[in-house]
Amino acid sequence: MDATDGTAPETTGPLAHIAAALRRERQKAGLSLTELARRAGVAKSTLSQLESAAGNPSVETLWALSVALDVPFALLVQPARPQVQLVRAGEGPRFAADRADYLATVLSTCPPNARRDLYLITAEPGSVRESDPHMPGVVEHVVLSTGRALVGPSDDPAELAPGDYIAYPGDLPHVFEALESGTTAVLVSEHT
Repeated sequence: MDATDGTAPETTGPLAHIAAALRRERQKAGLSLTELARRAGVAKSTLSQLESAAGNPSVETLWALSVALDVPFALLVQPARPQVQLVRAGEGPRFAADRADYLATVLSTCPPNARRDLYLITAEPGSVRESDPHMPGVVEHVVLSTGRALVGPSDDPAELAPGDYIAYPGDLPHVFEALESGTTAVLVSEHT
């Protein structure tokens, strides 16, 4: 049962995929629940709930788990895709940040033998999305679509306007701060 509304946890959809992916990748890495929780800095009970397709994971929790497992974030959240994939605006697996008005929607995962993930970012002013370093070698590419934002390394972000592009090391602390309402961007996470 879900503690918030008294219903059974979701058995299909994004939570089911996340649960299966976490179990698969944890077992592939030969890690116990306890060890993965320790490495990711999350409570063992949280990880257990996620592997049972329960809970409401934040982007921070999923990033920490992906780093601890040394797998791309999107591998944990994106179900297998058909040959043709169309993601309409407002659709796709979405993950909210705990400490910012920031929403990441997975648009495309990295296909076999390629190393990139594609996201649509929507953000609102008033909070900063502060990202911890990702796996070594990650480079993030951002093209701002609408609004204005400060994006890039935490110690030296650049102000972007629509159409501006920035690339920066994702394996260092970095930020995304919307400066206008309705700010959107496309983010490509490249794993080298």
